[in-house]
Amino acid sequence: MPPFEDEGGVRPGPDTANSAGATEVSENGGGASGVQSVDRAATVLQILAREGRAGVSEIAAEMGIHKSTASRLLGALVARELVQQDHDRGKYQLGFGILRLAAAIPGRLNLVQEAGPLLQDLATAVKETVNLAVLRSGYAVNVDQALGPSTLATQDWIGSLTPLHATASGKVLLAALSTEDRRHLLQGTRLPRFTSRTITSRARLEEELLQAAHAGHAVTREEYEIGLSSVAVPVHDHRGAVIASISVSGPAFRFSPDGDPSVLEALHRTGLAASQRMGYSAG
Repeated sequence: MPPFEDEGGVRPGPDTANSAGATEVSENGGGASGVQSVDRAATVLQILAREGRAGVSEIAAEMGIHKSTASRLLGALVARELVQQDHDRGKYQLGFGILRLAAAIPGRLNLVQEAGPLLQDLATAVKETVNLAVLRSGYAVNVDQALGPSTLATQDWIGSLTPLHATASGKVLLAALSTEDRRHLLQGTRLPRFTSRTITSRARLEEELLQAAHAGHAVTREEYEIGLSSVAVPVHDHRGAVIASISVSGPAFRFSPDGDPSVLEALHRTGLAASQRMGYSAG
């Protein structure tokens, strides 16, 4: 087995030892050596995020580097408060500096801005209307929309307050709530009927929400409007919480919510991509 590499990953030879240019790159942290150091530091953070705590020897063994290299990486991260040491056990864990960095992200992420291009790509691919909705005041509120080339109607759903129990987006948002939060939200309210297919039974609705949570998507078939069917998936934030839903809807005569696997696959991919743009990690 070859010996462990030093932090730069390259042992100096006659040319590098005598080259002022190489020395300058090393000192400035640039070039391949600097990139490798950044990559290794990121790997250390990922290990600690996964394991919770780890010692120098464990980190060095997993990364295939010398303990002294692992120690230097940890020292640099500790100095920036990205990592902290448990003095009682001598192991390392993520530091409060990570929280400060993470806290700066959500405020800069705009859901509509991040998801917008994805909605248009999906609408073009499936050739139907795509909507982005959030939960507000007991309704699913559409905050963005993209139209596919086959869209028959030009109804603008942006800003529309749609019922939670009769829309695919609403069901996704309801399914993401805890049983207690859902009970509190629906307490004292009836489930109004919009068509003959609208679910007005609380027990029946709960069954559908359980199915939606298990499948990762919810469907409606002419439950809000005659002739309109839809399917929706959740959008998660950096904590894993559901913050929105993305739906595909179309005329019932040509669009079956879960009848085309390619549409479902594209919708799920879009939901995951939008979630990742909001800081979500599926792992």
